[in-house]
Amino acid sequence: MMDGGLSSIKKWVVLYPVYINSKKTVAEGRRIGVAKACENPTCAEIADCCSHLKIPFAIEIDKAYPRDFMQIGRVRVLLKREDGTFFNPAITSRKQLMLHVAELVPKHPGRTKKQESVSTSAAGTSKSGKGGKKKR
Repeated sequence: MMDGGLSSIKKWVVLYPVYINSKKTVAEGRRIGVAKACENPTCAEIADCCSHLKIPFAIEIDKAYPRDFMQIGRVRVLLKREDGTFFNPAITSRKQLMLHVAELVPKHPGRTKKQESVSTSAAGTSKSGKGGKKKR
């Protein structure tokens, strides 16, 4: 049964990390609002989010984003079963998928560890920067 599904992988939805990257502009390929997007998501993070959402996925590491060949890798995702029902009833479209994944990426275990060290050091510098701008 599994390879029956995989043979039609060409029909799976393609999710490039750039679609949900808050660091990219719409012209560069972002497809959701900056506020909802996440910072520099990786294929591995997107894949983990899909597995968390109970949605079948496949990482295509040899594929590049056509608009930016430096962006290597994309994730193929299967939203619907053969009978037309959704693997995750909350996710019925690419847009929903992108929003859910982008929301999950910052909570990714690999990130939460990194952020703890980053947020403490960044807090001091950002405050002094903002104070400087207010002088007229």
